[in-house]
Amino acid sequence: MPRDNKTPLIQRIATQAHRTFSGSDPAACGGEEEDFSQKHCELEALMTALRAADLKLAPRSGAAGSNPDAANPPVTYMHICETDAFSMGVFTLSSGASIPLHDHPSMHGMLKVLYGKVSIRCFDKLDQGASATEPPVFAPPLASRQRGSLRRARLRSVGEYSEGSGPCLLTPLRDNLHQIDALDGPAAFLDILAPPYDSDDGRDCHYYRVLSRHGAEQQDGPEEKEQDKNQEQDQNQNQEQDQEKETETWLLEIPQPEDFWCGGESYPGPTVSVQKRNIK
Repeated sequence: MPRDNKTPLIQRIATQAHRTFSGSDPAACGGEEEDFSQKHCELEALMTALRAADLKLAPRSGAAGSNPDAANPPVTYMHICETDAFSMGVFTLSSGASIPLHDHPSMHGMLKVLYGKVSIRCFDKLDQGASATEPPVFAPPLASRQRGSLRRARLRSVGEYSEGSGPCLLTPLRDNLHQIDALDGPAAFLDILAPPYDSDDGRDCHYYRVLSRHGAEQQDGPEEKEQDKNQEQDQNQNQEQDQEKETETWLLEIPQPEDFWCGGESYPGPTVSVQKRNIK
């Protein structure tokens, strides 16, 4: 439409994000409601078209300093807008910088790279119920006080994203934990989270470390041998089970890593406004 040709793309994205996430609980939607799914797809299409020039961002050059300090944080955030339904802003990562593994409780998210290249590892949290697998022995061993911070998880995906890639998506149940690493130089991405982090509403950000099992490289134990036997009986079914087991892992909830912090930076792009009422 003619109006869309004049409206900055980032404003259209904010408007569509408001349409998508306002007036319903994103955690309850989970992409199952037809209306939500359609709006979510429209938002994803707009995000795919976004480039750094649309936000008046110029790709940065140069390697990261060996000793980042308060004046040169490894990661910065440019706030664009925030409502009760969603937040939107730009993260910039210096060369070699990382946003550690963290979660997004009961939140949806979209991440679109604007320049540079990032690697993203995504995990799903698994059921912590009584029937859950007993934790293995880790290397190095955990202190007894750390056992309560253990979380079962599954490595869902590992991918590289650049300017030409579509958005990386997360939902309350799928790909909800991720780690983001800048590759081959600085990088920047637009980030939408719905609803925003809010510790008063149970949506605080938690950090995690992937644990290594003791003897993981050693000979398979009885469980693995039994699985090999079952595979002979029903190869296709057990291939799926083995694939899931290979990606299943354990995480330890940790404080924010000392070598990670995020500074603030001014957003240089077009002004964005979002109506407080639901947009139909």
